[in-house]
Amino acid sequence: MRLYGLKTCDACRKALKTFPDAEFVDARSDGVPDSVLSQALAAFGDALLNTRSTTWRGLDDNQRAKTPLELLKEHPTLMKRPLIEKDGDLFLGWTAETRTQLGIS
Repeated sequence: MRLYGLKTCDACRKALKTFPDAEFVDARSDGVPDSVLSQALAAFGDALLNTRSTTWRGLDDNQRAKTPLELLKEHPTLMKRPLIEKDGDLFLGWTAETRTQLGIS
């Protein structure tokens, strides 16, 4: 299992506490591989972008007009977190639905 997120993200910390053996990839310092980003965009679409973040609010209209893939490469903190990769499947966020899908009650 691999978790993509930020070290300072509360949701990522909760996920890591639940899965202490998971490999953690810091999106800011290590980046998210293009293949994973492309797969996540195909699975989640625009939901992958955190449009409630301070990073998003700091972007001007020209920047916001870029494709989600361009935005995520330039601003990794825009990715909703955590992005969890398990056995080739991707899960987004640390919601009740995600925890249920991962077999956590």
